[in-house]
Amino acid sequence: MADSLKARLAPFIVTKGKDFKLKNHPTTRKNWKASKKETRKLLEKGIEVLRDHQEKLYAQDTKGLLLIFQAMDAAGKDGAIKHVMSGVNPQGCQVYSFKSPSPEELDHDFMWRTSKALPERGRIGIFNRSYYEEVLVVRVHPEYLQKQKLPPEVVTKDIWKERFEDINAFERYLTRNGYTIRKFFLNVSKKEQKRRFLERLEMEVKNWKFSLADAKERGFWEKYMEAYEDMIQHTATPYAPWVVVPADDKPLARLIVAASVVDAMDDMNLAFPKVSAAQKQDLAAAKKALESEKKDK
Repeated sequence: MADSLKARLAPFIVTKGKDFKLKNHPTTRKNWKASKKETRKLLEKGIEVLRDHQEKLYAQDTKGLLLIFQAMDAAGKDGAIKHVMSGVNPQGCQVYSFKSPSPEELDHDFMWRTSKALPERGRIGIFNRSYYEEVLVVRVHPEYLQKQKLPPEVVTKDIWKERFEDINAFERYLTRNGYTIRKFFLNVSKKEQKRRFLERLEMEVKNWKFSLADAKERGFWEKYMEAYEDMIQHTATPYAPWVVVPADDKPLARLIVAASVVDAMDDMNLAFPKVSAAQKQDLAAAKKALESEKKDK
């Protein structure tokens, strides 16, 4: 990826969360000086580069990439995943969406259901929501915590801090096993969310996207913003950084996601496997055998 684009990404990437403040990350394109036309062209280029990287990742079959998307409703997670991954071979990509936990999932630890969905080596895994729901929606709605069948002695005032520690340890474990992690918070404003909700109500073809439950969560907006800020402060690390994406502008949001994925894969040193001398001999023999065959009728 061009150094200039890498430099443009810098304001959105958080590797040290200690001093992170959500108010310092606008939901619009204030930190990105580019026309909409240039943004579209850059996105097309990013998708092309991503396709090449993904092919090498699949062929190499030793490393994996995990992309995590978190956001308020209508922030554009589905659209970002759809557009950014549009050029990727489906065989090398796995997408999982995590809704409310099932009774079986509640009978296990809070990362069990996501651990089962981790990508295989050589593949890109995408989590549409993830184990971070356990320090977001569960924190905003403490009644959900009561349904998790936890022993009373572990539900203390330190439970969120302890979950942050568990998440950091888990992500460190993954990186030590050859996985690269990028986490995206699509930062949409309350005003823009309202506009998108009204659009879903006014356009019949988008009615299916609207949920009364989603609208109800707007009443907890401030609590969610506090939870997101605290989450990033405690889980943004050099090995698993957060990308805070200005989601009010969909084309820009998709470009930043694409550029961040390309940047991550640039750092993975991907390459097609080298063929050994013995394998080259086998290939030469196979070629000779094919060429010596009689022409097909």
